[in-house]
Amino acid sequence: MDATRHYSTGDAARILQTTESRIRTWARLGGLTPSPGPDGSSEFTFQQLLLLRTTRGLLEAGIPARRVRRVWSSLRRQLQDDLPLTSVRILADGSRAVAWDENASWQPDSGQFLLDFEATVEVPGPVPVEEAPARTAEQWFELGCELEETSPHEARQAYTQAIATAPGFADAYLNLGRLDHEAGELGKAEANYQRAIQCDPKDATAHYNLAVLLEDRGRPDEAIQAYAQAIARDPDGAADAHYNLGLLLEARGRRGEAMRHLMAAHRLYEDANPQK
Repeated sequence: MDATRHYSTGDAARILQTTESRIRTWARLGGLTPSPGPDGSSEFTFQQLLLLRTTRGLLEAGIPARRVRRVWSSLRRQLQDDLPLTSVRILADGSRAVAWDENASWQPDSGQFLLDFEATVEVPGPVPVEEAPARTAEQWFELGCELEETSPHEARQAYTQAIATAPGFADAYLNLGRLDHEAGELGKAEANYQRAIQCDPKDATAHYNLAVLLEDRGRPDEAIQAYAQAIARDPDGAADAHYNLGLLLEARGRRGEAMRHLMAAHRLYEDANPQK
């Protein structure tokens, strides 16, 4: 097809192998406004034909008409002014539509980013099953960090994918454990913190997070050991570890040790925030 010419409703019907009535229906769902031709009839651009074809594919994939209309309407708001709708690919994933550019996928009718790692079928037409573009473990990790505040569930999926790509990715285990910890899933959090430590035993943050978790789980003796490990690995950045350890030791009657850690915490806090 010529990308520069215009196509009548009849032309569009022949190209897409349907009726003119359906072409008009798909145009309404897609919010397409054809241009008036020389004889006053409606004419579609090549880009509009592509959108009509995608609309047909969404409907044939089982996406309800009202959702198809919402998809196109939302995409127009989400894309930059200089980006056409054809700059993204629209996929049918079950009963929902997924927009996909080369960087991410999202549900266009809600704007929610999606990380559905099952294969999706591109619409329109009977095309092969495709998988999402491959990302590196670092890219999955960075995406997880970006999604944490707005979509913690999606962030978990991103960290899980980072781990699947690089099983020794300590930071992904650490962040996954923190999300589990914040959600109250303490067993899962502990397992992920322990795995982070196995992958990178020198990481003081993993030991510290594990110590806090062990306190939350009512295991003070183990927490004391974990705080000590955090301090040993980062003596200059261990103010919080010293402070928490001091409180634990004081509660267990070990006042001399507690005082040493509390004083160390005070000194590190002052070094970090010197008075002007």
